[in-house]
Amino acid sequence: MYKILTLNNISVVGLERLPRERYEVASEIQNPDAVLLRSFKMHGMPLPASVKAVGRAGAGVNNIPVEEMSKKGIPVFNAPGANANAVKELVVAGMLLAARNICHAWDYARRLEGDDAALSKQVEAGKKDYVGFELPGRTLGVVGLGAIGVMVANTAQKLGMKVLGYDPQITVQSAWRLSSDVQQARSLDDLLAQADMVTFHVPLVEATRHMINRGRLAFMKQNVTILNFAREGIVDEQAVVDALNAGKLHAYICDFPTQLSKNHPRVIALPHLGASTNEAEDNCAVMVADQLREFLENGNIVNSVNFPEVVMPRSDGHRIAIANANVPNMVGQISTAMAEAGLNIIDMLNKSKGEIAYTLTDVDRPVTETVLQRIKGIAGVLSVRMM
Repeated sequence: MYKILTLNNISVVGLERLPRERYEVASEIQNPDAVLLRSFKMHGMPLPASVKAVGRAGAGVNNIPVEEMSKKGIPVFNAPGANANAVKELVVAGMLLAARNICHAWDYARRLEGDDAALSKQVEAGKKDYVGFELPGRTLGVVGLGAIGVMVANTAQKLGMKVLGYDPQITVQSAWRLSSDVQQARSLDDLLAQADMVTFHVPLVEATRHMINRGRLAFMKQNVTILNFAREGIVDEQAVVDALNAGKLHAYICDFPTQLSKNHPRVIALPHLGASTNEAEDNCAVMVADQLREFLENGNIVNSVNFPEVVMPRSDGHRIAIANANVPNMVGQISTAMAEAGLNIIDMLNKSKGEIAYTLTDVDRPVTETVLQRIKGIAGVLSVRMM
């Protein structure tokens, strides 16, 4: 029986992927094999020694101490792309809200007073203050061409916009999905200099912090709209507010209200609605539950942010999963330990990602605790598990 600790409410559709006869799932559970969460902040949380994996029912993992998990040989799984359509729809909605000044016009209409005849006169007199613009022919810059960025770019292109994309680390899979009409920017600065609207779809790391700052705002076009449904720190908010006050920017649309921006007349700040649809929550939960189950039962790894992708079909043998530091001669030492124990290797797959390496090995007979302890004792081995 596998035990799963949940730190947030997880979609029932996802939890149903974990059969009750093999999995015990609860918000309070002793010695869990895995942790399943959404937005719960794990930083500083005592982690039971029994934990073998962490699954985030969403894309971002800023709320998980990934480096700490790596040192313990624990893969962290996420659900990239599962909420992509939900975020895409909100980005497109944000573009339309900004282009047509809808929120400000709505607020104006709600504050009108008098009978219908008076309202009609006020509407005709006030609507000139909310004249907007149309999207066709405008240039949208999309920074980050993962699952969400590609969907946003393709949709904007279908709306008649000229689309520039920038992502120096675009994957082959994303490139296949991207419309051939989306143009490639030579650099981030090249994209920002041409865009009428800019939307960000990148993780928050040191290289992406304050991608929009005073220096870059200075050479951007007049009346640009910035959309940020990725992470708050990607934008230097003080610089953006100052640019709004100076009339440089048209609007800032984001998913992260702060005291500085939430009441600004040219800011539309939403309460982190990016993935807040029933469909997205179901999709994320299903994806991460399937990944946790595949890892716990077969040792296979798909969509881990800190471990390599390793998928090896099961043979008739007995499987061992080993995580170790990515240093020379680890596979040799592990193979020697197995050979000296009289184990014959039926199949083996070893891959690495950064400082972490992961090996799946099928052997011809069960591995004794003595052999497991010998492998665990090899310098650099982080975790060993037999299935």
